[in-house]
Amino acid sequence: MSASPDLSAFPKGFSWGASTAAYQIEGAVAEDGRSPSIWDTFSHTPGKVAGGDTGDVACDHYHRWPEDIALMKELGLDTYRMSVAWPRVVPGGDGPVNAKGIDFYDRLTDGLLEAGIRPSVTLYHWDLPQVLQERGGWTVRETAEHLASYASAVAGRLGDRVSQWATLNEPLCSAWIGHLDGVMAPGLTDLTAAVRASYHLLLGHGLTAQAVRAAVPGARIGLVTNHSPVEPASTRPEDLAAARRMDGHINRWFLDPVHGRGFPTDMRELYGVELPERQGDLDIIAAPLDWHGVNYYFPVTVEDDPAGPIHAREIRLPDVPRSGMDWPIDAGGLETLLMRLTDDYGVRELYVTENGSAFPDTVTPEGAVEDPERTRYLEEHLAACASALRKGAPLAGYYAWSLLDNFEWAYGYAKRFGLIHVDYETQRRTVKASGRRYAELIRAHRAATAP
Repeated sequence: MSASPDLSAFPKGFSWGASTAAYQIEGAVAEDGRSPSIWDTFSHTPGKVAGGDTGDVACDHYHRWPEDIALMKELGLDTYRMSVAWPRVVPGGDGPVNAKGIDFYDRLTDGLLEAGIRPSVTLYHWDLPQVLQERGGWTVRETAEHLASYASAVAGRLGDRVSQWATLNEPLCSAWIGHLDGVMAPGLTDLTAAVRASYHLLLGHGLTAQAVRAAVPGARIGLVTNHSPVEPASTRPEDLAAARRMDGHINRWFLDPVHGRGFPTDMRELYGVELPERQGDLDIIAAPLDWHGVNYYFPVTVEDDPAGPIHAREIRLPDVPRSGMDWPIDAGGLETLLMRLTDDYGVRELYVTENGSAFPDTVTPEGAVEDPERTRYLEEHLAACASALRKGAPLAGYYAWSLLDNFEWAYGYAKRFGLIHVDYETQRRTVKASGRRYAELIRAHRAATAP
C-alpha cells in the first residue's frame, strides 16, 4: 500500500520541481567550444562505465531543451533545478568565457521563465574541466579559486533572472567516490587525495558563495549535500563505534564545517591526513547559507570492519525493499535527515533537492510506461516530507530526481530514474505514470492553497 501524502501539510508557495545535471542530459560534448570534462575522460576509459556508455549524446537536451521545457510545463513544475557545465562556459578551466556556451544557458533561462518555471542553478555538478584535472584537480587549492571565478561569470550573465543558486552538488561523491573509491571521475583510490579534495571542494563552496553574492545582490545561496541516516548492525560497542565513524564520514564531515563547527576532530584523527588549511579558510567555508539542499536516496546500516579505510562497512538487511539500484528503500530516513538539519544544525530553509528511484521500465504496446513502484516511492517520500513539515522542518520545496531518464554516471543508461521515459535510440520522451501522479499532486496542492 502506498502512503499518499497529506498535502495540507505543505504550505502555500511550496516549490514543486525536478532536477537534472548537465553531463547527464545535455550531450553535444564537442559542440560550440565545449572542452572535455573529467566525466568525458572517465566514461571513455574502458571498463569504467557499465555497457561502455558515455554522455556524448545522453538526452540531447542541448538541442531539445524547448521540448523538455514544454514537458516541465505539462507536469506543472514551479521550478527546475539544472546545472551549468563548467567546460562549456570556461573551456580552459580558467580564463576566457566561451560566448556560445554561456549563450545556451541564457536561452534556457529565458525559455524557463517564459513557461512560468523558476530556474534554480547548480554551478558545479561534477563536470570539472579535464584541463584542470591535469593541473591537480580538486587536490589543489587553485581549483577552488577557479570555481569561484567561473561562477562569477555565470552569475554575472544570468543573475538578473536567476535568484536561487547552489554552489556544489554532493561534494561527498566528488571527494569520496571519485578519489577514494575510484568508481566515479576522476577514478582515484587515494585517501590523501580524497581528503584534500573534500577540503578544497568545501573551500570552493565558500569562495563561490562570496563570488555569486558579489555579482548578484540579493542572491539566495545554498549548498546541496547528500546524506544517509546511519544505524549500527547491533548493539555491540564495536558496531556502535562503526556507526559513529560512518556518520562522520558521510554526514558530519560535510555538514559540520559548513555550519561553523570546523572539520570533525574524530575524523581528522581517523584519516590521518593533514588538511591544507590557511588562516581564514574555515570562516570562508562557513559562509552563511540562505538555504540547504538535501539529496536523499537510502539509509545505511553498518558493522565494524577493521580492514576498511574507516573501519566500517555497510551490511545488507534481509526483508527490506530495494530499488533497481539495489538501494534499501526507507522513506522514514528522509524525515530523519530533515529533522536533523532542523534540530541539530539550525537550518533556516530546506529543500529536498534530489529524491527518486530507479526501476526497470517497460513501454507498453500503446506507448505508456506504468511504473507503480516509482509512484509508490514518490508518494511515500512526499508523505515523509509532510511529516517533517508538521514537526517544524522549514521545508520550502521538493525536487524529484529526475525529470528525465539519463546517463546515470558509472551505471550508464541501464538505470532509469526519470519521471519521463527517454528512448535513447529515437530520443522520444514519454511521461511515465509516476510523472502523471506527480502532476496530479502538484495540481491538487495548488488548488487547495489558491486564494
